[in-house]
Amino acid sequence: MKISEMNWLQVEEYLKTDDRAVVPLGCTEQHAYLSLSVDSILAERVASEAAAPTGVPVFPVQAYGITPYFMAYPGTISLRADTYLRIITDILDSLKRTGFRRILFVNGHGGNTPGQTAAIEWMGENPDCRVKFHNWWNAPRTFEKVKQIDPVASHASWMENFPWTRLPGIEQPSHQKPMVDLERMRTFGPKGVREILQDGNFGGYFQRSDEDMNAIWSVAIEETRALIENWQ
Repeated sequence: MKISEMNWLQVEEYLKTDDRAVVPLGCTEQHAYLSLSVDSILAERVASEAAAPTGVPVFPVQAYGITPYFMAYPGTISLRADTYLRIITDILDSLKRTGFRRILFVNGHGGNTPGQTAAIEWMGENPDCRVKFHNWWNAPRTFEKVKQIDPVASHASWMENFPWTRLPGIEQPSHQKPMVDLERMRTFGPKGVREILQDGNFGGYFQRSDEDMNAIWSVAIEETRALIENWQ
């Protein structure tokens, strides 16, 4: 169930028998030739498809994250870390106040991981609640499937190129881009990052077959669904 397709009366009825919720976390940032909303699209879709058979409501994606390194690419929006941590805490406070006690964040952006620390701190002050923070794309089973298909995979490369993150009429380059020196790149600000990355792909092919992508997607859905279903 998507919260956007429910009214408050239906949510109140749901909370009489269950207290789980799923909240996708995304970002708006450059992804080479793919949509600027890749992280949001994927996080929300993974969350929705994984939760569908469980009946657990999925909230709209938090579409802005922490991504200061891409600020030289037009269309990118970055939140300050302290702003983001307050957003995570406010979301959790709101969910608890209205009756939710078990919350799964399905995160689609590596820069958002400080939110996990905020969630842990919040649980210390709210011991009656449980929070899981799930980086869906590099979860053990999903990332192992990625590596089985092609170990050269990274930001804005083939591993994020699904039919629903591509843009109509935009051709993807056919070559395999060499991997960038990530340690060197991390010593530069936004302008230097853009000079190093150019189009934005960290390295690898830009696209693989839909068969490969569907194989990864199936594992990601199963792995995420298991977290929704199994609260130990």
